[in-house]
Amino acid sequence: MKRLFTILACVSLMMVTSCQFSENIYVNENGSGTVKFSMDASEMMDVLGQLGENASDKMSKAVDSTIVFKDFLVEYKDSISNLSLEEQEKIKAMEDYKLHMVMDPDKRKMFFNIETDFDNASELRDMYKAMNNFNSLKGGETASDNLPLSPFSSMGNEGSTLVSYSYNGTVFKRNVAIIDKEKHQQSLDSIDKSALMLGSSKYIINYHFPKPVKSFSKQGAMYSEDRKTVTYEVGFIDMLKDPEILNIEVILED
Repeated sequence: MKRLFTILACVSLMMVTSCQFSENIYVNENGSGTVKFSMDASEMMDVLGQLGENASDKMSKAVDSTIVFKDFLVEYKDSISNLSLEEQEKIKAMEDYKLHMVMDPDKRKMFFNIETDFDNASELRDMYKAMNNFNSLKGGETASDNLPLSPFSSMGNEGSTLVSYSYNGTVFKRNVAIIDKEKHQQSLDSIDKSALMLGSSKYIINYHFPKPVKSFSKQGAMYSEDRKTVTYEVGFIDMLKDPEILNIEVILED
C-alpha cells in the first residue's frame, strides 16, 4: 500500500510540472485493443530539491515499479479494507488496469504509464473515470488543488467534457463535447494560474491500426512507414482550453 501512495504523490507532482502526455491506442482487427496513457516528467528531476528533504531523498532513488491492480487487490485486501469506502471503490474500479512507473535520477528520467485492454472502442471513454479515480486517491489525504490541471480530471461522465470513441472496422473516431460550460470555465480559470509552468507541455496522440491509414482529419499528423501508426500532437494548454481540437476521424484503407 505504501508503494501505491508513494507513486500517487509522484504522479500528483507530475501533473503540475512540465510534462509530455501521450494517449496511445492499439486497435486490433476485431475492434478490441489496448489503451495506454503515458506521462513523461523527466524535467521534474531538476526540481527535486523543492520538495523538501524527505521527499527529495525518496525520489532521488531509482525506481522501476509495476502494479497490476488485479493482483494488488488480492495482496492488500486487508489494508484496503481499512480505507474509506470511497477510496476502496476507487481502487476496486482499477481492477483491470496496470500501472508502471520508472524514475532514474542518474539518467534524469521519470515516466508513468497506466494501461488496460478494451473489447470495443466505445469502452474507451470509461478509462477517464478510472484515471480520475486513480488521480484522486490520496490514502486519506486531501487532494491537491492543482489536480484539475490533469488531462483526465475534466473528462468523463462526472467532468465538464465527454470524450467518446467509435470504430467500425474502417473509420475510427474520437469525439469531444463540452457538457458543462460552468465547470469548463472553472478549469480555464485554474489553467491561467499555471500556464507558465505547463506552457511547454504537449498532448500527443499515437494511434496504431491493423490497416494503413487512408486519411486523418487533422493537418500536421505524422505516419509510420507502413502508415498503420499515426501521431498527432497539440499544446497541452491548448487542449485544456479547447478540448474539441482533438475531435479526430481516421479512415483506414479497405
